[in-house]
Amino acid sequence: MSIEIVREILLWCAIINYAVLLCWFLCFILAHDWIQRLHGRWFRMSVEQFDAVHYAGMAIYKIGILLLNLVPYLALLIIGKGSS
Repeated sequence: MSIEIVREILLWCAIINYAVLLCWFLCFILAHDWIQRLHGRWFRMSVEQFDAVHYAGMAIYKIGILLLNLVPYLALLIIGKGSS
């Protein structure tokens, strides 16, 4: 597998992951009360705790995208430019 293929895979992984993050954010904003009620059936938590859990989850997911997709992509991009 060439560096170009790995670089393209990482770019598409980042795009897909950001689409998932955006979908999560939009669902959280647009259907907040419904999601909170649904999760409230399984877990006893206040609205503030529910918001904090989702905010932290989105932050961790975004950090994962940066560290596992974008940083390797940029490193391969830099290496590819240096060898040209």
